[in-house]
Amino acid sequence: MLAREAAFQLGLERVLLVPVGQAPHRRIEPEPGPEVRLELVRAAVADDPLLEACEIEVRREGPSYTYRTLELLREQRPGSELTFLMGADAAASFGSWRRPERVLELARIGVAARPGTRLEAVEAEFERLRGRDRLDVVRMPELGISSTALRERVREGWMPRYLVPDRVLEIIERRGLYA
Repeated sequence: MLAREAAFQLGLERVLLVPVGQAPHRRIEPEPGPEVRLELVRAAVADDPLLEACEIEVRREGPSYTYRTLELLREQRPGSELTFLMGADAAASFGSWRRPERVLELARIGVAARPGTRLEAVEAEFERLRGRDRLDVVRMPELGISSTALRERVREGWMPRYLVPDRVLEIIERRGLYA
């Protein structure tokens, strides 16, 4: 939903969904692995010509840092203006990321409101980093559901029909993910 809404509001021609290869900070349990995450993203975007699954982080070694992914995308797509999309919960701690100033050099930042995170806190974080002019707020309907909550529901035996594309749900069921 964020990808399509951001594309509409920010005038984006294409949205790449980039599953993390090796998360530098947190671990998801049970961990399906980068190849399965890529498979899930491909299934999610299969019928949408605006969205594209991007394997750039899955194919490279080492931790997945946003600044490095953006550098690689810039090399692959010279002349393209990049916009990095994230939820306000992640944006509120943007200053603690690896090389946030480099991220701001490489891309505009599109931030969507998330329940429990005030946009004022996000704006203050970007002001502190002198990157407020690189920040675009994406207004969208708030859904009080997160990937963590979806995994917890699957673990409890509840399949999140209508909250994820049917193709993604089929992979989760077939592989027994997150159970």
